Amino acid sequence: MTSETYKSELILKELRGRQERAKIVEIDEEQVKMVFFTSGDALFAFYGSDVKEILPIDRIYYVPGCPAIILGIINIRGDVESVVSLHRLLGFEDKAQTKNSKIALAQKNGIRSGILLDSVDDVDDVTASSIVPAISTLNKNIKEFVIGETTYKNRNVTILDVGKLFSKITV
Repeated sequence: MTSETYKSELILKELRGRQERAKIVEIDEEQVKMVFFTSGDALFAFYGSDVKEILPIDRIYYVPGCPAIILGIINIRGDVESVVSLHRLLGFEDKAQTKNSKIALAQKNGIRSGILLDSVDDVDDVTASSIVPAISTLNKNIKEFVIGETTYKNRNVTILDVGKLFSKITV
């Protein structure tokens, strides 16, 4: 083998090695289903695994003696479910229901209830790595209910913990 052939083979071997190292391996990143909704002017989300169903607003029947957080009850195919006000839970001013208002039927830690939302914007997947801790300057009324934050359609989204919201009802 001549020195020229040897050099050529070394160069080709090095080029093949570089090409192998340069290949990008696509790895499936864990996806988390989220329910994106608005409350007031803010965009929030729940984990999709906590939301069992999204219902249109029908009639909410007031029950005397209930805590102010509970708006009343609804009938879902023969099952009676409570409906809580997210505005009241988060310490916001009540807002009138509109045609866009929805009830998210959620379940966590053995509690099942409807949560009145101003509107449901979307149900979509986000990458688990895009969920980050919440900012420290978060409103103190909602800080205790927050899991973290993510972005959706170039907007910051605060992720709320259904279990922590429901623990406020049982206290």
